[in-house]
Amino acid sequence: MDKKKRRLVIRTIILLLLAAALVYTLYINFFTSKEKVAVGDMAPDFVVTDLNGNEHHLSEYRGEKGVFLNFWGTWCEPCQREFPYIDTYYQEYKDQGVEVIAINVGEPKFSVNNFIKKYDLSFPVAIDKGNQLLNAYGIDPLPTTLLIDKNGEVVEIITGEMTSKMVRDYMEQIKP
Repeated sequence: MDKKKRRLVIRTIILLLLAAALVYTLYINFFTSKEKVAVGDMAPDFVVTDLNGNEHHLSEYRGEKGVFLNFWGTWCEPCQREFPYIDTYYQEYKDQGVEVIAINVGEPKFSVNNFIKKYDLSFPVAIDKGNQLLNAYGIDPLPTTLLIDKNGEVVEIITGEMTSKMVRDYMEQIKP
């Protein structure tokens, strides 16, 4: 085989491999169902370490507390507006069996800490490095909040900004 034919064969093989990779990627992204947590599902268990170094195992709250699980970002304006409400009602409901866990979507610790200080937040905040929880829960868009009852079941999923009254009513809903 001369050089021109060999080069043509190699280029054709490379082109076919690239086309196969493209077809596979498109198939996976558009034609396979993504796992998404739904109302009525048991919330997938996780362990996160908050910015104060405390570990939170979702399964440890089962049987004892309702969990207000909020996914957010520092750049998210609705998140900025609802966090003061969440913190206010966390102070009221934490002794009544409601736990708030705020999961930041993988931003730098410095930015998240500045955000927490700016809004003087008292509830646990963890950073989802690599967006593992975001993907496991199928979260989109931000903010998204999951209400998890004391049995570990997702009872409601709220996407978008919440008002003060909504936050209070939701915490009341998951109070054991």
